[in-house]
Amino acid sequence: MTVLEVKNLQKSYGKSRVLQDVSFSLSRGQCLAVIGSSGGGKTTLLRCLNFLERSDAGQILLDGETLFDAAAPKPDAEQEIRRKRLHFGLVFQSFNLFPQYTALENVTLAQRLAAKERREGKQALQRIEEKGRSLLAQVGLAHRMDNYPHQLSGGQQQRVAIARALAGEPDILCFDEPTSALDPELTGEVLKVIRALRERETTMIVVTHEIRFARQIADHVIFMDEGRIVEEGPPAQVIDAPQAERTRRFLERYSEE
Repeated sequence: MTVLEVKNLQKSYGKSRVLQDVSFSLSRGQCLAVIGSSGGGKTTLLRCLNFLERSDAGQILLDGETLFDAAAPKPDAEQEIRRKRLHFGLVFQSFNLFPQYTALENVTLAQRLAAKERREGKQALQRIEEKGRSLLAQVGLAHRMDNYPHQLSGGQQQRVAIARALAGEPDILCFDEPTSALDPELTGEVLKVIRALRERETTMIVVTHEIRFARQIADHVIFMDEGRIVEEGPPAQVIDAPQAERTRRFLERYSEE
């Protein structure tokens, strides 16, 4: 069952075209890996999907309903954008945790603020805290809930960020190079969490430079270059037997490193 349809997204900054007619679909429970060189448009694609950037053209549909249409006569108000953003959870490269809050507080902050806006009582806040504790346990941090970010390793901070993204119960969980800011020996603990999410059939889009990891977890792989989708298909095709010359050159360079 198709959950996400992206149709002809385009995005420019001045004269630089960062996304050029990007289209793809994603089924519920699947993992899509997006690979390619730096500057190819991968992060901009995630930012457009999460409504952190507004595409210049194209559409985004979720479960068949239009979330975004650049041709709409009026752009959405900020409140409506925030509501639509809840369909996506984004895990950033650099964690983006609040240094003044504990791991548990970072995970539950958005839900606690929303509950207070709705004037929900202590029971609701208690449920939010219990859920936060459960999510931190799920990512292997039951013993670190009361620690502040500066007391955690990079890998632990990224796992807190994953738990925070899951707390919003998004339809699609997005990762933007989730291991790029980590030392190699810390990368494995984050990849382990993502593998576990894959086994639970969490719908995910993973922008990654970890090609072996992409081959292992992805149902579908997209290779992007200069804002375009050059090639896409199952990992056995795109990674192991690429058809496009540009894909082959990228993967040959990767294998030489």
